[in-house]
Amino acid sequence: MTDAALHEAQGPGGGSPHRARYRRILAFAARAFLQTWWFELFLPRLGLGSVAERGRGQRTLRLVRRFRDLAVDLGGLMIKVGQFMSSRLDVLPPEITDELAGLQDEVPAVPFAQIRSSAEAELGMPLERAFASFDEEPLAAASLGQAHRATLSEADAADTGLRDVVVKVQRPGIDEIVAIDLSALRRVARWAARVRVVRDRVDAPALVEEFAQTCHEEIDYLHEAASAERFAACFADDDRVAAPAVVWERTTPRVLTLEDVTAIKINDVAALRDAGIDPAEVAAVFGDVMLDQVFTHSFVHADPHPGNIFVTPISPSLRLADARSVQATGVSPSTSSGTQESGPAQPGSLSLSKRRWRLTFIDFGMMAEVPDGIRAGLRTLVIAVASRDSHGLVTAAQQIGILLPSARTTELERALTVLFARFGGMGFNELRDVDPRELADFGTEFGETMRSLPVQFPERMLLLIRAVSLTSGLCSALDPAFNIWEPVEPYADRLVKDQSAGLLADLGTQTVSNIGTLWRLPARVDSALDRLDAGSLTFDISSLENRLDRIIRVAYRAVSAVLFGGLLVGGALLLASAPALGIVLMCVSVVPLLHAVFGRR
Repeated sequence: MTDAALHEAQGPGGGSPHRARYRRILAFAARAFLQTWWFELFLPRLGLGSVAERGRGQRTLRLVRRFRDLAVDLGGLMIKVGQFMSSRLDVLPPEITDELAGLQDEVPAVPFAQIRSSAEAELGMPLERAFASFDEEPLAAASLGQAHRATLSEADAADTGLRDVVVKVQRPGIDEIVAIDLSALRRVARWAARVRVVRDRVDAPALVEEFAQTCHEEIDYLHEAASAERFAACFADDDRVAAPAVVWERTTPRVLTLEDVTAIKINDVAALRDAGIDPAEVAAVFGDVMLDQVFTHSFVHADPHPGNIFVTPISPSLRLADARSVQATGVSPSTSSGTQESGPAQPGSLSLSKRRWRLTFIDFGMMAEVPDGIRAGLRTLVIAVASRDSHGLVTAAQQIGILLPSARTTELERALTVLFARFGGMGFNELRDVDPRELADFGTEFGETMRSLPVQFPERMLLLIRAVSLTSGLCSALDPAFNIWEPVEPYADRLVKDQSAGLLADLGTQTVSNIGTLWRLPARVDSALDRLDAGSLTFDISSLENRLDRIIRVAYRAVSAVLFGGLLVGGALLLASAPALGIVLMCVSVVPLLHAVFGRR
């Protein structure tokens, strides 16, 4: 939306609340840009870089805290922006991402009267007709909408087999707020794109467009409903994972009705233990499931925070029925579709007869598609990490697009070798025992190495980075001894096997192709020799000659341009000591200038 369109949409009242919101966002951004320019660019040019260095940490924290206050005050997309940027470890320093990571997607609830009005307008009927009951107290309130518990009518319950549901209703006017916020963010991105330091690190306009696409998908509840069903289909044969059923009869673009699957929050360690569930086992299964989403299904839940994942206890009768199914078919439903393996089960893949719970995911507004190119690079990365291969890790970074192929990576490989040798295989609890000064020194050195390289995460990696960050933090909270290397290594072993099988297949295909080429080669050589003897073998090099002529003409014009500059500068220098000669040289310089400008191209 352009500024003109923005003004037109809001009417002639330039002081409208939406216009004031737009101006507040731009005012904050302008102040941040001005502060950054003054301290990071202007003062160092005056030789006062040490002054800027001394207060950098405190200035950054004050700026981020002001943004937090703005986000909480405005709500809407500003809270999403904080969450979005907290996952961009490639763009922002740790002090910013750490501060923004605590920004909660919780805002005051919308009065029920407004929610009722919006829901009834979308459903085309009073809530009393649409549902047998509808709880006025919200189950959860977020920046874009809020959720209420409800009960389906007898007829809908009979059709769907469900009774208790959760109804998500968009906040009234959220479409306009999203449009205003995105318009402001696009202008800020254009400002950022003019700063070389920013432009070299990130394509800010592309980043905002990806964020815009994510937001539009998140406020389209039909899209979220389709994603919920796709996610459920991915894990249809996997007893570790569940997803709520969609009640399509009561779902519209602004109202989403789902099966009520509320259970134990995944981070409620006390409740898990009271239910006889080991939090460390939950961490292992959760990490394994997230890896499955990336490498098996290429469809990843990008917002796996504790409010979106439940641990659902399973009744003994259901576990007994599934155990009998395993005995009858010989296939464990605990294995993801397409990834069955023989041999002992991994800790994250306990059979359902032993495990008494499953993970239930909700809120599918933010889902990450993993393109084939990035997926292949991630496979290389996982194999490199598991084998502690620094060169392979750099190759994976280049394959994904994090590093440009032309980047000089010698220092990075050396730093990664040190990283693997000193800290490779350590869990978070083991890292706590390492001397903090050693970690700080290595972190500083490694950070300087990374900053010296052309590092930039592809925009398609945004949601995936967020998912990995939230997964790592949640697993560590569930199990302080959680070691991120453990779930990765079995995947690396399997990927190596898959890669070897693919390599053999490619080798066989290439061998057959080469045999065919060799079989046809004698006949083709004999035909070429016959044409050469008969004088009928010709070569068309006219295009090459034309290109050479153009290159020669460009070279002549370049020489003329250099000659013009030399004569002009020489004449200017001689004006004081030999005015006549200087004027002659400057006049003569017009001849090569005319050739350089108007010469035949």
